[in-house]
Amino acid sequence: MSESVGTLDRRRAVRVLLAERGDLLVVTGLGSPSYDVFDAGDHDANFYLWGAMGGAALVGLGLALAQPTRPVAVVTGDGEQIMGAGGLMTVAVARPANLTIVVLDNGHYGETGMQRSHSGLGVRLDRVAQASGIEDAVEIADEAGLAAYRPRLRATSGGPRFVRVRIASGHVERALPPRDGVFLKHRMRGHLGLTVS
Repeated sequence: MSESVGTLDRRRAVRVLLAERGDLLVVTGLGSPSYDVFDAGDHDANFYLWGAMGGAALVGLGLALAQPTRPVAVVTGDGEQIMGAGGLMTVAVARPANLTIVVLDNGHYGETGMQRSHSGLGVRLDRVAQASGIEDAVEIADEAGLAAYRPRLRATSGGPRFVRVRIASGHVERALPPRDGVFLKHRMRGHLGLTVS
């Protein structure tokens, strides 16, 4: 087992982070992070991405810039964030004060067969985020750290933030959220009080 792989149960980790979420807007990376967030409780303020490998942080950036008074969290996996590594530089340059990127890192590409990812081979995504210009980048490896960090997800100042959560690799049953993109778009727009056509 790589030292970069953690022991946290992914579902429990997400439940701890999203407890007492308040007015938090959540964008998920495709696959397991979407299942994890849905399992923690479906919400009109959740926007689940499907077939957008590498795009979660940038969708979160757009939402954070469009809704500067609302906290925004991206919950994604290491494989998806590796695919969108360049987006971290764009987030750093844009400096959205209300955005937190949470990467559930098990060191594997869970959606394509559990091949070892770059982070499973030693790449530290929190350090990649820092090198990209996101100064507030941390690693969390235990539940106490998650609970202590949770209030920062609701912050609308001091960002952007990046959190690498070291989770265990292993099979978790799917919990499928809605997959209709039009429905999800309209639901989020309605939640934000925008016109739904």
